[in-house]
Amino acid sequence: MTLGSSGAGSSVVVPRNFRLLEELERGEKGIGDGTVSYGMDDADDIYMRSWTGTIIGPHNTVHEGRIYQLKLFCDKDYPEKAPSVRFHSRINMTCVNHETGAVDPKKFGVLANWQRDYTMEHVLSQLKKDMSAQQNRKLVQPPEGTFF
Repeated sequence: MTLGSSGAGSSVVVPRNFRLLEELERGEKGIGDGTVSYGMDDADDIYMRSWTGTIIGPHNTVHEGRIYQLKLFCDKDYPEKAPSVRFHSRINMTCVNHETGAVDPKKFGVLANWQRDYTMEHVLSQLKKDMSAQQNRKLVQPPEGTFF
């Protein structure tokens, strides 16, 4: 899903806050099957920088049924530059720093190859997809309910 474009080859650049308002509206409505959601941490943050995401672990993996909380931070350069993403819930994945919970952009393709039309929804959906990937689907996980 591309936000902030009217289609038909348009090259209009939507201002950052309008783009984030679009994302907030989508996040509040719920996404797809409801296993990925996100919203603002602080409704009073006029710069819309700090966000919370939730991923419900995918079926047929060690993550099934687990609820993972994440923090996303959209700096002043977002969406030109990727948000920083950090798991609050402890998780064992190849792209996540085991001490801090930070998603390593070099090990997570969406952040490594960031494009302006990517969204927080896209980041969270791809993280969920990565949970099902061969290298992550059977990794031993920390106890549920533990946090970084």
